[in-house]
Amino acid sequence: MSLTRWLPAAGWLRGYGREDAAADGMAALIVTIMLIPQSLAYALLAGVPPQVGLYASILPLVAYALFGSSRTLAVGPVAVVSLMTAAAAGQVAGGDADLYLAATVMLALVSGVMLVAMGLLRLGWVANLLSHSVISGFITASGILIAASQFKHLLGIPLHGDTLWELAASAAGHLDAFNPATALVGAAAVLFLLWARGPLKRLLARTPLPAWLAELLAKAGPVAAVIGTTLAAGPGGLAERGVAIVGQVPGGLPSPTLPAFDAGLLGQLWLPALLISLIGFVESVSVAQTLAAKRRQRIDSNAELIGLGAANLASGVSGGIPVTGGFSRSVVNFDAGARTPLAGVFTAGGIALTALFFTPWFHYLPKATLAATIIVAVLTLVDPGAFVRAWRYSKADFAAMLITLIGVLAAGVEAGVIAGVAAALGLHLWRTSQPHMAELGQMPGTEHFRNVRRHRVVTSPRVLSMRVDESLYFANARRTEDAIYDAAINRAGRRHVVLLCSAINHIDASALDSLETLNRRLADAGVTLHLSEVKGPVMDQLQRSDFLERLTGQVFLSHYQALETLDPETTRRASCKLKVTS
Repeated sequence: MSLTRWLPAAGWLRGYGREDAAADGMAALIVTIMLIPQSLAYALLAGVPPQVGLYASILPLVAYALFGSSRTLAVGPVAVVSLMTAAAAGQVAGGDADLYLAATVMLALVSGVMLVAMGLLRLGWVANLLSHSVISGFITASGILIAASQFKHLLGIPLHGDTLWELAASAAGHLDAFNPATALVGAAAVLFLLWARGPLKRLLARTPLPAWLAELLAKAGPVAAVIGTTLAAGPGGLAERGVAIVGQVPGGLPSPTLPAFDAGLLGQLWLPALLISLIGFVESVSVAQTLAAKRRQRIDSNAELIGLGAANLASGVSGGIPVTGGFSRSVVNFDAGARTPLAGVFTAGGIALTALFFTPWFHYLPKATLAATIIVAVLTLVDPGAFVRAWRYSKADFAAMLITLIGVLAAGVEAGVIAGVAAALGLHLWRTSQPHMAELGQMPGTEHFRNVRRHRVVTSPRVLSMRVDESLYFANARRTEDAIYDAAINRAGRRHVVLLCSAINHIDASALDSLETLNRRLADAGVTLHLSEVKGPVMDQLQRSDFLERLTGQVFLSHYQALETLDPETTRRASCKLKVTS
């Protein structure tokens, strides 16, 4: 049990057989074909040489297979993390190519250390601080920003900047550099990839081809685009007409090494590395949990932290960039029938063979083709419908989503994420500082109590029943105190207030002080304060103070018991109403 906890591979390796190997091998073939152009494209997006993308798709896959808990998650460079890597490295490099590359490696290593440390400390819950609205807004904004940044390769014009405004202004100033041949290659690649992803896939599904072969051909669309445009740029002569190409890609495998420690660089990169770690983990674990649920498997979030941390450490020591679990390739891996993480190891072997023997083939690969691959891949990230759904369901969540979107587009990735998190936390404080409070009455013929504004209920002239639908803490304590006090004294004849505590899960020190003050104020007005249906943990808190000793009233097990004790006549009248109507 202890071994599988720290080394999940020990669990699935037991009983691994030929059928598993065949299934994993087929899945690895499909994922490898998909991953080769993606690795090159995301290296381009991250601003590093193309071979770095291949390096980030070898050792990290092996490391995750050993320490990750998902059977089908496919790890490697992804669009969002590559964008964050480019933004962070660009800020510290100042145009120095060597420093830029060192910064990307440092980001992978620091991110790996952070993830492993969080896993060892069992801090998988930390990712919950990034709300769904913030993540959704960030991913949509990142998709827009990524697509906009790739127009420099699609149109052959220089673009600079980390925000949408900077990119637009840069594009406007360099339109004279527009290259028609580059635009033709880019447009053709985009249209072909869209066709391969949609109509071609449906067409192949209707043919008598075996399902695995149809899937393989559909996923080979990016490879076909790479081959076709490479031939057009090299033998076809488009490179001589100004179409930018990848150029020489060094062959061979990386030599594992640790970069020289630079405290100054670390000080500049720790915050971006933390954001990359959290966002990468959230994206990865959500995909892993979705796929695991389809096979009734289980994901350990803390093991995922260690697995992703090990993958990033492996990427850093092999000269790669930060990695995480990718949605599209993980789904492909799952649909292709992968049974264990050994499919990732087989995929790593395929990428390693590519790095060893096939890199010369990428010399004439147009950068416009890689840009097209990125744009088509990130189209799925842009989800305007999420904003519509958030607006209809929760204006606060919509606000956090919109602030994140605008922040990322207008101020950059880091500032946008921080603004979104701050907005989500601020809106949570605002929302919980104004808790819903309801005056209650007894439903005729029952022992249940409901809001007097929503139901036809029987109320007591002597007893005020109040329910607070929120835990009590410093942000809402005074408001709750004043609201209950005002409701108690605004009608003559009331002698008791019963606070129904069924929705109160916590009372902090500030709220306890407010309850003590409310107890005194009501007593001075001749009103007794009672509590009902107090939860066990809350009662434990109250018993650690002297509040219960000073409470002028009682603590009742149920709200019905409280009303039956304090105003039995009204309780009997409410019970009789059912007998009359029935």
